[in-house]
Amino acid sequence: MTTRALWTLVHGMGFGTLYLLACSGGLLGLHRFTSVHAPLDSAPGQRRFVGFYLVTMALLSWAAVLTGAYVIYPWYRAAPPTGTVDLSMFPQHLLMSSPATKGWHSLGMEWKEHVAWFAPILTTAVSFVFIRYGRNLRNHRPLRSAVLVFAVVAFFAAGVAGFFGAMLNKYAPVQGTDAVTLNHGK
Repeated sequence: MTTRALWTLVHGMGFGTLYLLACSGGLLGLHRFTSVHAPLDSAPGQRRFVGFYLVTMALLSWAAVLTGAYVIYPWYRAAPPTGTVDLSMFPQHLLMSSPATKGWHSLGMEWKEHVAWFAPILTTAVSFVFIRYGRNLRNHRPLRSAVLVFAVVAFFAAGVAGFFGAMLNKYAPVQGTDAVTLNHGK
């Protein structure tokens, strides 16, 4: 496994997947804690736990987006030297070299690099509003609705970015030359 492949793994399967898995718990916690039907006498640590959970989600989403934008993306966009025939080390150019895969760059990567930023921005907003208002969100229906919509949109944006990231890595993986050996086989 190369260093670049390891970073891609940490970015997508580490930070990205953990964020997507945490979204279901975050949405459930938000809904249950701020619902008008939720009991007022919940455990004292429940608000802190949901707040901590949402902040952790925001940190995971920022970690995924920042490693994607500043670690993986430069490798993806690297320009091959003039006369290069083997484009396997230059994912963007590899995708654009064939009409069969050109769409993965023009649609997939262009969407991924923009829509992915919605997840950390919206999750941070959701975390802040929850920490600020907590159970009192139940009394502010428009704000509660906005928070839940932001959380769903963040989940959707991360899902779209994750899907395109997986497909792009399938057709044009970010490769490198510095090998990281995880297991010495026979």
